[in-house]
Amino acid sequence: MTTAAEAVAARAGELTARREPFVHATVVRAQHPTSARAGDTALVLPGGEIQGFVGGNCVESSVREYGLQVLSSGEPLLLRVLPGEPSRRAEEGAVEVSNPCLSGGAIEIFLQPRLPAPRVVVVGAAPVAQALAALGSGVGFDVELADGGAAEPRPDDAALIVASHGKAEEGALEAALRAGVPYVALVASESRGAAVLDSLDVDDVLRSRVYTPAGLQLGARTPGEIALSILAQLVQERAAARAGAQHSAQAGGQNSAQAGGVPAPSTPQPKTAVDPVCGMSVPAVESSLQLEHNGVTVYFCSPGCRAAFRKDPERYALSS
Repeated sequence: MTTAAEAVAARAGELTARREPFVHATVVRAQHPTSARAGDTALVLPGGEIQGFVGGNCVESSVREYGLQVLSSGEPLLLRVLPGEPSRRAEEGAVEVSNPCLSGGAIEIFLQPRLPAPRVVVVGAAPVAQALAALGSGVGFDVELADGGAAEPRPDDAALIVASHGKAEEGALEAALRAGVPYVALVASESRGAAVLDSLDVDDVLRSRVYTPAGLQLGARTPGEIALSILAQLVQERAAARAGAQHSAQAGGQNSAQAGGVPAPSTPQPKTAVDPVCGMSVPAVESSLQLEHNGVTVYFCSPGCRAAFRKDPERYALSS
């Protein structure tokens, strides 16, 4: 018979294999009379669904809210939930939430984001391509080797690098540029690279986004050194794009990174609502408890709050 922990672990393995993001929630401390125990685990999915058990409905609501925040930020968080009037106190790496619906006890849950490694498609089987595959995982990339004709670049890829030495280069480059892959590079000499760019069936704006010769100018000679210079350039561009996105967010504008910049993928920050019965913050997502009242979706932290609202909605509507 499969235990709850084994079921959660199996589901986590399936999501990882499919490159789907999730948050792994683990109870690290529980005080009586909470229903969860230290070691209980659950997964928080991008839609807010929770698979597994780390506490009752009131705790689950906070796990859903902060799990989605962790999924958006990519940073782990220690969540502490205890009884009391609605409040929250945050510090670096941790947040404490008070919930009036809890009957007692306290619980601490560690929320760990599990995000798929950025995919890098490398076209070719030459020594540089093999070196990119060997070195890429060491710096956090999921490197996939592909033939030029079989390469299927996606907008959420981190990069497409052509290292096939003249075989099926144009088609792979054009597909990556049209898909919006942020870093596109061609391993070639300066003169041959220029000739390949001229042959591409794309406009000049897209053509200018191809890095060739690929990599930082480090004086690289061996396949391993060339691969290192390319990965260093990719890391540099991703860092520059993150900095640009942060600056744009602080300025209140949209990210206007230059062509070739590599934005880091993220999950949008979830919207929140206030439970009109207890005053708790609740993520405004389909997986949260809810009902329709006068054409408006009302969200709740627990079945008890939803039942109280359903019994006398005008009382809470007037006080909200």
